[in-house]
Amino acid sequence: MTSGFPRMVALGYGKFVRADRVFAVVPIEAGERGDGRRTYVHVEGVAEPMVASRSERAILADVDAALTDAAGIPRRRGRGVREGEVPP
Repeated sequence: MTSGFPRMVALGYGKFVRADRVFAVVPIEAGERGDGRRTYVHVEGVAEPMVASRSERAILADVDAALTDAAGIPRRRGRGVREGEVPP
């Protein structure tokens, strides 16, 4: 059941942000990584990017799921259709 409000997305390190406030995720370059630092997450209303210990793909997947759920759109089940494929 949907609440109509986007849920929180975990960034790691005990940090959470509202899914509808994330506007950019940037992978941290190999030379800057360390101590679990993987991704910069830009959040509306926060001046500096937040450092996440999760990959940008994992964060974006959670943001997508949260926003889809908040909008009341049914989630796709199983494997998604890739570019150039015909859906079953």
